[in-house]
Order: sequence, then C-alpha cells, then structure tokens
Amino acid sequence: MKTPAELFDLTGRVAVVTGGSRGIGRAVAEGLAAAGADVVIASRKFEACERAAKEIETSTGRRALPVACHVGNWDDCDRLVDAVYAEFGKVDVLVNNAGMSPLYERLSTVTRELYDKVHAVNASGPFRLSALVGERMAEGDGGSIINVTTAGSLRPTPDDIPYAMAKAGLNALTLGLAGMWAPKVRANLVLPGAFDTDISKAWGEEAQRRAAEMNPMRRIGVPEDMVGVCVFLSSDAASYINGAQILADGGLFRTL
Repeated sequence: MKTPAELFDLTGRVAVVTGGSRGIGRAVAEGLAAAGADVVIASRKFEACERAAKEIETSTGRRALPVACHVGNWDDCDRLVDAVYAEFGKVDVLVNNAGMSPLYERLSTVTRELYDKVHAVNASGPFRLSALVGERMAEGDGGSIINVTTAGSLRPTPDDIPYAMAKAGLNALTLGLAGMWAPKVRANLVLPGAFDTDISKAWGEEAQRRAAEMNPMRRIGVPEDMVGVCVFLSSDAASYINGAQILADGGLFRTL
C-alpha cells in the first residue's frame, strides 16, 4: 500500500496547464511542479509564459516549458500538443484552465465576435486539446484531464451569460470524457466561485467586497486555493475519482 506522500507524488509526470502564466493557472502549474511534475506553461503571450516558467524552475527544480498558445485557435491547440509531445513524448495531466469573461453593457450589445471569442476560449479550445491529448493518453499509460469551469455555469447571473454558457458546455464535455477513455483516462471538473483574478478585478473593488461578504468564508478565493484540488486530481490519490464535479467556492453554492 502506498503512503500518502507516494500517492501525491507526481515525479516523472508531465502536466500541461493552459492559461498558465498568471492567476489560477500560474499557481496550479507551480503546485504541480512542486509535487514533482515537469510542466508546460501555455498562454497567449510567450514572454509571460517564459517568465513564469523560469520562476517555477527556480522555485521547484523541475523543468518548465513555455509555449505560446491561443486556445481559441484550433491550429494553436494542435501546435501546442505537437510541441509538448516532441519535447517530452507524453502528457500525463492536462489542465484546461484558460478562460475569458468580457463585460458587456446589456445582453443585446453582445456582438457575434465577442460571443464567438468567449466560446472559442472557454469551450472550443478545451474540446480540441482534450480530444488530441486524451486519445494519446489512452494509447499510452493513461492520464488525468482537469477542466476548470465556474460555479456560475450552474447558476448564471445576468452579467456573465455568454461565459456561463460556454463553461456549461465544458462541464458537459468533462462528463462525456469521463466515459470516453476510462479506465485509463480520468476526467474531472473543478468549479471555482469568485476568485481574485483578472476576471474579478474587472468587476471593481465594491463588487469584490460584496462577493467576499456574502461568502461563508468571508473572502473570495485566491489562486493558491486551487492548487490542492488540482494536485489531488492529477495524482494516484485520485485514481478512482472520475467524472467528479468539485465546487471550490468557499461554500457559496452549497445548496446545489
């Protein structure tokens, strides 16, 4: 029987984290590296990926590969997968974390361009990456796919409907993937609530304060709050966890 330390050890594994240069993705990438994994930092701006990769290598001693990738572009997704397999020969963990939630004045002002962009980043890109990586995982030694969506996909507000729609699609994808390549490939869902990231900063300080006050934990989440659950889902400790939907919201949506 493995010890808890052995169950959570990711040594020898390769993890890809999209949106990995900042926010939740940055924290998760460093957490996976601290647990022993080599990590791939994927985001739109190469300089930001490179900076995060160097910092993670310095702090953890693991290898971190920066790759520029706009997940809303399928060709970029294909190039990311090709680059990772050329460099490491495998992917053990895929964290589809990249997301965007632009503000809009009212629903009728949402343009087709904005709507398509939101769905491309939040749903279409993770679909493509999961399809490409999941098939190779299934042909190899297996792996873990972790999709980061939002608690708002279960209870949308008037302010985030296109985003919530796209993330709800990613929820459905995850549950479908849980049966696609099992038992070799597990797919699970993490649904954060309000977190201190660029998305919540766009709300303004007053909205952030209200979100903290209404939360049972009396605060909104910080990126480090996502590390433990993602390390767990990546590890052998979660070998029987498949198709799970894990709220990481401080208990705000506990009635769901």
